[in-house]
Amino acid sequence: MSSRRFSVTHLGSCQRDKGRLSISGRAAIFFQTRETSLTPSKSGRSVNTEASSSMIEILTPIWQRVLQQSSIGINDNFFDLGGDFSLALRLFTEISQGCGRVLSPVMIYQAPTIAGLAALLEQPAAPRSPALVPLKAGADSTPVFLAHGLGGTAMDFFQAVKHVQSDHPIYGMQARGMDGLDKPLDRVEDMAQLYLDAIREMQPHGPYLLIGYSFGGLVTLEVAQRLSSNGEKIALLAMVDAYPNIRYLPWKQQIRLIAHHARRVLGNFLNLSGSALYRPPASVSSSPALQRVRESAYLALARYRPRFYGGKIKFVRAAITSGVPDDPAAVWAHVASEFEVETVPGDHLAMIATHFEDLASVLPRYLNEVDADRSCN
Repeated sequence: MSSRRFSVTHLGSCQRDKGRLSISGRAAIFFQTRETSLTPSKSGRSVNTEASSSMIEILTPIWQRVLQQSSIGINDNFFDLGGDFSLALRLFTEISQGCGRVLSPVMIYQAPTIAGLAALLEQPAAPRSPALVPLKAGADSTPVFLAHGLGGTAMDFFQAVKHVQSDHPIYGMQARGMDGLDKPLDRVEDMAQLYLDAIREMQPHGPYLLIGYSFGGLVTLEVAQRLSSNGEKIALLAMVDAYPNIRYLPWKQQIRLIAHHARRVLGNFLNLSGSALYRPPASVSSSPALQRVRESAYLALARYRPRFYGGKIKFVRAAITSGVPDDPAAVWAHVASEFEVETVPGDHLAMIATHFEDLASVLPRYLNEVDADRSCN
């Protein structure tokens, strides 16, 4: 079976005019602009992006500087050159300073080459971030949909996804508003519907494979609820160290977390909105758009009360439970028909930032179990 590809729309060219950059756009790959909305294409055609030499000349030294390489071809892939999450942040910061265009770093997944990114920058309108971002290609026809944490970006999973050994393509859910163009959503139900619409456009029917980290676990739970209510099969719902707002925890867990936070803040105001479950890495740029997305996510977390799910939840917990409940079964077992737990090294953040290889070894096992069940039926 062939992997899904993306269709491309050509929109124009880029020119220099008296020292200023005049932008009229070129290629869009599975994202939408103010004029264009694109969806994945099932054709086998490869993506063809073009850009003017002037934009390529601007971008090339930036790429060389960020990636510390003296020679980079315009079609060389950012990730093949050693690019990662932190380097993508640096790259887009320098691009915004050099080109005057602010783009979400997650756009590197849509345009991972100098030529592709130059074409993207030449569009007349800033591209909107898509609801789904392709994170890893795969030959299997059934994709995996991965939901972000409170940070709102699919790039949180860069290292983990890179080490996942599976034939399933992986797509990351991307929070609305990361591009600074749209107002972020502040209800889990609305987020779930946004992602559900995008998921069903790509995959009209099940079985569905859903994985959610932290706050994203609540979102995937709601997506699974809605798919199940429509008669669709959920082959996998995996929640990675995901917990509801503290007021919806069992009282013993509430007392434990309140005591923990009280010891940590040492006189500061106690924040029970759930933000303690997410601390962005120091390298993450706190742009106004990103801050709005986080604030909306905190509000959504505070509002959302999980309801019973009539299927199985596979839960991956962090070995170090500082700042999160220490008994996920006490939180979730009564919310699902079946509930399984396993543990990986690290705490809530380190499990994806430091111990990503351990997490990446667990997820393929879940997918292999799904594949085995599918082959038996």
